[in-house]
Amino acid sequence: MTFHLQPVRVGLIGAGRMGSFHAENLAYRVPGATLAAVADPQPGAAEKLASKLGVAKAYSDLHALLLDPEIDAIAIAAPARTHAEWVIAAANAGKHVFCEKPMAVTLEEADRAIAAAKSAGVVLQVGFNRRFDTGFAAAIAAVKAGKNGITQLSRSVTRDPALHDPSRIPQWTIYLETLIHDFDTLLHFNHGAKPVEVYAIADALVRPDFKDKGLLDTSVVTIRFDNGAIAIAEANFQAVYGYDVRGEVFGSKGMLQAGHITSSNCVRYSASGISMETSRMDSDLLRDAYVAEMIEFARCIRTGETPRATGEDARNALEIALACIESVTHNLPVKVGAR
Repeated sequence: MTFHLQPVRVGLIGAGRMGSFHAENLAYRVPGATLAAVADPQPGAAEKLASKLGVAKAYSDLHALLLDPEIDAIAIAAPARTHAEWVIAAANAGKHVFCEKPMAVTLEEADRAIAAAKSAGVVLQVGFNRRFDTGFAAAIAAVKAGKNGITQLSRSVTRDPALHDPSRIPQWTIYLETLIHDFDTLLHFNHGAKPVEVYAIADALVRPDFKDKGLLDTSVVTIRFDNGAIAIAEANFQAVYGYDVRGEVFGSKGMLQAGHITSSNCVRYSASGISMETSRMDSDLLRDAYVAEMIEFARCIRTGETPRATGEDARNALEIALACIESVTHNLPVKVGAR
């Protein structure tokens, strides 16, 4: 692996909402990195974003970006179902890779992506942003250090603020793209333990009129671990009060809680009651975590450290997501670990 003394030159794939957010962070908020190029196959999308941020290079041919010798690393914010192919292509081109979740949607894809990064000797980091939130990071560190004792029960919640256009949501998104964060969290809330059984139930409760088109917008998942611990993950695509991300881990020495929904710690007390402002976007609720994960990506490239959110972590969370799909399909608990 080549260590970098100069700022890491990052090329971004994907100029949509999340790609634009990552681009802004890389351009202005990530010491040790610089946004050197933007690529998007949509005509004019890369040029528009690059111009806005003062970036010299814009590509509509994504492979041309990978061949650019002045690019050290690739940040992938393309559509989720294409992530694995771009991880593999970037690694094969000798570029370090940051990939938004999910890294892959099949275990075979995940294995190929991990193998490609290892063969090329490049950093592969996955966008499990919750691990970079100060509250979640502190809870995970306490669990790992044994301060919470042996994990017995844990819970992770993701409730999105609004379901705008259900027709654009691919089937199984609730597991592969939403609850994948919660599965990663719960795995780290029970350090060293392995999931052995998953049972998931789901329905379209926000938009029941789209259920026959494959939409599932509400789910609860139970995970049993080999140390006997039980975890619950839940998701819903429309919490009218704001973006809601929380976690809890109960152990033999106590309990840890992480996450919040408020946009500040200001609470208003008035004649009409008590109120507070809530976040309505993931990029607002977890803004500092998104920046922190990119800072770590740049640092790992420059120092040779292993990022805390690895390709193997992505595979482990994906294994639970795929078990959920099987469980919902057959309405049965599904064994995990022999896949």
